[in-house]
Amino acid sequence: MYDSLEEIVSVCESENITFSELIIREDASDTGFTEEEERDKMHLMWQAMLSGARNYDPNLKSRSGLVGGDGLKMQEYRAKGETICGDYIARVIQSAIETSESNACMKRIVAAPTAGSCGVLPAVLVPFYDEYKRSDADMVNALFVAAGVGEVVAKRASISGAEGGCQAEMGTAAAMGAAALVYLKGGTPNQMITAAGIAIKNMLGLVCDPVAGLVEVPCVKRNVIGAVNACSAADMALAGIVVRIPPDQIIDAMKDVGDSLNSRFKETARGGLAITPEGIKLKELIK
Repeated sequence: MYDSLEEIVSVCESENITFSELIIREDASDTGFTEEEERDKMHLMWQAMLSGARNYDPNLKSRSGLVGGDGLKMQEYRAKGETICGDYIARVIQSAIETSESNACMKRIVAAPTAGSCGVLPAVLVPFYDEYKRSDADMVNALFVAAGVGEVVAKRASISGAEGGCQAEMGTAAAMGAAALVYLKGGTPNQMITAAGIAIKNMLGLVCDPVAGLVEVPCVKRNVIGAVNACSAADMALAGIVVRIPPDQIIDAMKDVGDSLNSRFKETARGGLAITPEGIKLKELIK
């Protein structure tokens, strides 16, 4: 697989193939499966993601009691038709909360790129799928675009909060979602990586500071920010707005920031929100 987004674009342009076609081809070459088999596997991922989004249970609470039911609150707020951001973005917010809550409540989710950031891709893809009536095949192709972006980030930097802070998890998820959206809207490969770069740039320095060491607070709401970030990055790229720092260099900058972060901000629950008075209080109550 490739370790450069810019190289992917170059190959797409020189061979006149789409971003998704290139990633499918490379996946098949790496795994030994046929391209059709690769598509079938990704289709299963899409169906699992779609099922998770459709089967949110607002009555479930996480074992800690910190998470559960907020997806329903967002749904009821949407129903009033008074959202500041409009119904579409409100649905993105709702979906991000629901999938992240499902993760905390031990329901089935797709870890893409991680369980902690599992709410971002469903939040940007499922509402799009419903709103624009796209085919499952389209969504599978979009997931291959997302996978290609995620693979490059994993190689050049990290997708792990324990290694690179929350920027690594949420930033990567947002980049994957942004590129997938640009693909679905008919954007060019260069616009796809531009969107990915903008999304990561917007999240540089985000620390991983889970209260009580659980992937619940602030993780659920950060999935919302990752999803909305992905949408805004995609729209900027589609509008022709450029990113001044090349996307690969943005990923390298994320690695530099992650390597420089104190260990207190890398999923250890020894810094940030985790050590606020309320954070400590919640930890003691959960014990």
